[in-house]
Amino acid sequence: MADGGDDADEAAAELTDKQKKEIAKWFLTNAPAGEINYVAKDIRSLLGNDRVYEAAAAEAFPIYNKSHLVALEMPDRSGDVIITPYGELDKCNYFDPRTMQVATVDHMKQVCTKVRAATDEELPSSYVEEFRIALDNELVKYVSETYPKGICAVYCTGGKHVEGPGADFGFAIIISAAKHSPQNFCNGSWRSSWSVDFKDDLQLVELKGKMQVGAHYFEEGNVQLDANNECKDSTIFQSPEDCAISITNMIRHRETEYMTSLEASYLNLPDTTFKDLRRKLPVTRTLFPWHSTFQFSLNRDLAKDLGIGK
Repeated sequence: MADGGDDADEAAAELTDKQKKEIAKWFLTNAPAGEINYVAKDIRSLLGNDRVYEAAAAEAFPIYNKSHLVALEMPDRSGDVIITPYGELDKCNYFDPRTMQVATVDHMKQVCTKVRAATDEELPSSYVEEFRIALDNELVKYVSETYPKGICAVYCTGGKHVEGPGADFGFAIIISAAKHSPQNFCNGSWRSSWSVDFKDDLQLVELKGKMQVGAHYFEEGNVQLDANNECKDSTIFQSPEDCAISITNMIRHRETEYMTSLEASYLNLPDTTFKDLRRKLPVTRTLFPWHSTFQFSLNRDLAKDLGIGK
């Protein structure tokens, strides 16, 4: 009878290249914030097959970059382009509404290789752009105050060519902030996306948002936080400047409220929650500090790193 090691080798040998590619792709797309390149290096080594790795990486990196709202600096240093479906023109070209440029990106290298001016067809009408610019200006103030390493953008998602009052239009707001500190065994990110629908007939602006927090602590262990929340709000249809202020205030309120709720939940975690980890953490021959589980408030540390709530 073959031993367990032989059985494992035989099972591994039965995997097809397609199956290996899908497994590799799963690990790459599910890498924690800021860690896909570390995972890619290990995956490539384990596969021992550059063709399979390249096929998996070619599919995984664009998915990862968009889901993590990765921001890349433009080569002319005129700004940053966020990798998001809202700005995606094709698989390698992304529109940046603030600089009115289209950036070509290399997903696997996570760099922006060149930029070009957007065409008239790719830009909103002057009427819609007036609302977009006013909102972008207010959001930049909010993000710079709240997320020291944050970046934001406002994209037109509907009614791009509306020339004046009497029709609906919409925006998507993206806010992304990250704190990568692998030398200290921790990485974290904040991502929020907001859809803003301007209802002309109702003289109403509707807001829907999704907020995501991710953190990974891996010093002698593997502890991850992955939380998200969705919400809705609304305000009256006003001038571009007044709409921008109202929308930004709603976002500020909702994001602060969510971070506060996360903080409260982690400060009040019962001891039993951490005791459940005892079978999941690695053996380090070090006693787990059951008397001081307060120190494991992941949200508190992440909020401090990202500068949230200041």
